[in-house]
Formats: sequence, C-alpha cells, structure tokens
Amino acid sequence: MTKTPITVAYGDGIGPEIMKATLNILEAAGAQLDIEEIKIGEEVYKSGITTGMEPNAWDSLRRTKVFLKAPITTPQGGGYKSLNVTTRKALGLYANVRPSRSYYPFVETKHPKMDVVIIRENEEDLYAGIEHRQTNQVYQCLKLISRPGTEKIVRYAFEYARSQGRNKVTCFVKDNIMKLTDGLFTKVFNEIGEEYPDIEKEHWIVDIGAAKLADSPELFDVIVMPNLYGDILSDVSAQISGSVGIAGSANIGDQCAMFEAIHGSAPRRAGQNLANPSGLLQGAILMLQHIGQPEIAEKVHNAWLKTLEDGIHTYDIYKEGTSKEKVGTKEFAEAVIERLGQLPETLAPISYEKPLPVSIKVKELPKEEKELVGVDVFLDWEKGAPHDLGAELEQFNVSGLKLHVITNRGVKVFPGGFPETFCTDHWRCRFLDENGEAIAPSQVAELYTTLVNAGFNCIKTENLYNFNGEAGFSAVHG
Repeated sequence: MTKTPITVAYGDGIGPEIMKATLNILEAAGAQLDIEEIKIGEEVYKSGITTGMEPNAWDSLRRTKVFLKAPITTPQGGGYKSLNVTTRKALGLYANVRPSRSYYPFVETKHPKMDVVIIRENEEDLYAGIEHRQTNQVYQCLKLISRPGTEKIVRYAFEYARSQGRNKVTCFVKDNIMKLTDGLFTKVFNEIGEEYPDIEKEHWIVDIGAAKLADSPELFDVIVMPNLYGDILSDVSAQISGSVGIAGSANIGDQCAMFEAIHGSAPRRAGQNLANPSGLLQGAILMLQHIGQPEIAEKVHNAWLKTLEDGIHTYDIYKEGTSKEKVGTKEFAEAVIERLGQLPETLAPISYEKPLPVSIKVKELPKEEKELVGVDVFLDWEKGAPHDLGAELEQFNVSGLKLHVITNRGVKVFPGGFPETFCTDHWRCRFLDENGEAIAPSQVAELYTTLVNAGFNCIKTENLYNFNGEAGFSAVHG
C-alpha cells in the first residue's frame, strides 16, 4: 500500500504524550503514513506569530491536505487568534463531525444506548469573529449565516447519514427568535431534506432540543447545527456519553481535512504519563477512514474497544468495581497494541465500510431583485430619555427619509416606549421613506452627513433591503 502523506503537530500540554501514544498504535496496526511534523501552539504564539502556526507549516498542510493535530495552549490575553478557527477557515474545513457513543458498562454513563453524531457548521455564525466595541457600554458580535455555507453543512449531514447507514437527521436552531439567520438554516434544511426521502427528518428549537439530548440521547441519530450550538452541544454530548476525554472529531473540507481530540491541552496533567490518548486516537481513526485505510481503522478501533472491555483504563474513566487496572498514557497504548486483531465481546465491533463524504456541491440560485427601502442609523447618545432623542431626530426629514422607530438593545423605546425599559447608550434609529417608496444610496449618505453635522455620534449604518419584495431585515420587538 502506498503511504499517505499527513501533517502531524504534537501540540502543547499533554499533546506530545497522547500524540506519541496514538502514532505508536497506528504504526503497530500497519497504517501506511508518510508523516511530516510541524510546530504549532504556545511556543509559536510567544515567538510573535499571532496565528500560532509558522508560515512553512501552512505549506505542509496544503501539500498533504491531511492534518492530525494534538491540543494546543493559546496564551491568555488579547491579540491571539484561535488556531483551530483559523485552520478551519483557511483550509475550508466546513464540516465538523463529532461522534458520541456510550461504552456501557465499561465507561460509566447514564445513557447506555447513546450513539449520536453531531455535524457542526465550522466556518461562520458568531465564529466569524467580527466584533466591535461601539459605545462606552455596548459591544457587538456579528452572526453571519450564508445560504451556501448552510447548504453545504446540511447536505453533508444527509450525505453522512446515508453513507454511514444512519436513519435520521435532526436540525437544532433558534429560528423562533433569530428568524432571518437561523430561519435560513431551517429553510435550507427543509428544502434539502426533501431530496433524501429515505432519511427521517425532524426540527427542534435548540434549547429544548439540548434538554432532550441531555435527557434522552437515544432519540437522536445525526444532529446538524450552526457553529456555536454545535460547539457547545458536541461537548455536552461527548460528556454525557461517558467522557469528553474519549471523543475525537473530524474537520472535513472539499480539499483538506483535520483530525483531533475535542478536549484541550490540560497543561496541569502534562508530563505525568496520566493523560488518556483515546480522544486523539478516535480522531486518528476517523483520519484512517478518510484517507482510504478502513481496515486499519477497524483494527485499531476494535482493539481499543477490547481494551476498554478488559478494564484497562486511564485515571479519568477508572472506576472501582468496573475497571481492573489503572494505567498511564504509555501503558494504555501498549494495551491497545497487544489487542490489535482482537474483537470486543460485549460491545459491538466497528466496521468502516464507507469513507466520510467530501466535496459537497452547492446549487446556484437565481439572482433576487434587491431594493433599498430604508436605513438603521446607530447612535452613541447619553443626553436624556428616549423621547428626548426621538424629539430631536423627528426634526430631520432628509430627502423624504423620516424617523420610523427607535430601539435600545432591540426593544422599541420610541414612539410609545415604556419608562420601565432599561436603556444603554446604544440606539438604533430606523429611517424609512415617508411614502413607503424605495430610496437611493445617496439619500442614506445625505442623512448620515446631516446627522453628523448636527452633532450626533453615528456609530454605523445598516441598509435595509427588500429581496423580491420580501423584507431582508428583522422587525422590531415591541
């Protein structure tokens, strides 16, 4: 078998120990890997490279297109960007695949029948990382949900379910509140779901869905979510299955892929031969499946299951009465190697017949008619009550643009606001044409200039558009 080039990073904290243990197991199992090592993480950050990765490391990743990464430590303080987020975006790793399976009775859990895979969108949502401080009191973070990004992750979830023999895909969103962004996610989920009549579809509001996942995970199979929800709930899912420490993940793109444990670098445990390498090993197993070495993936996974069955456990999952021997990182890896070629007897053996799906195509949509109909002007203002601001702004009628409503933190405060509503120094002032007509960009520019010249502290503007006659902006609470 031809060796597959991969890039390996040993990371920080417990990273070097668990990576060495993982690679020893892969080598003993016969994995055909041509390994290139790169340096990432804390040492690179502190050298002045704010991404945490040296430029030549990117060259390796773009050459091999497969990255097996140990956890890293990001230094505290401002200026350091998340290496994971940067890598996912730079290499187009849009799909995060995180399986959570229970290994009862060998790993303690309240959910012995759990077998859930969370498919998390990886590139957008609040993780776009676009944040601003706008006033003395208010900060903002932009939530970006795109049609192509949503279509890719939703279609990936259905393709994953079909290729891996799973029967149901569930969508978790908060579209009852975020009607445009999460509403788009739901709309695309429903549209694409119709193309998969062989797969059951369902939709949950994320809060009650999360409660149901924590209480009855056996009801779910594959769950697809926007970035933030997926990040949080995949950790919850891994923990309730038994331990975050034994869960791995795949980050899949059209050209590249990254595989890792979902836990952090745990610097307090570093260098003590204590850490459980299972999470990174699970990531490596997904890597073997991805690069076309499924027989090795099965061999390693089943040996790992047999090790759990035999009660050979690291400290984090060791339990008196269930476990038989508490071992360190190195010894756990040796135990897995000893069982290569064996199958579990109680736990179901694993089979990796089909690779993970990649290269999801996005449909081209017809161009919609876009019409400018108004503008939200955001002000930093602390000179009085909402009605005082409203009275000042009502004096302005610039090219037919008139004040329609003022909100504070999204709630209407003028006209007709309540005195009980708590207000900050951050105000959204919506201006619309007095006759309900479309407007020109020059009118927005004229209004902005007029307000600035009148002494208002304008933070930003947000144009209001209709698309094919439908409002492309949210209504006002209240």
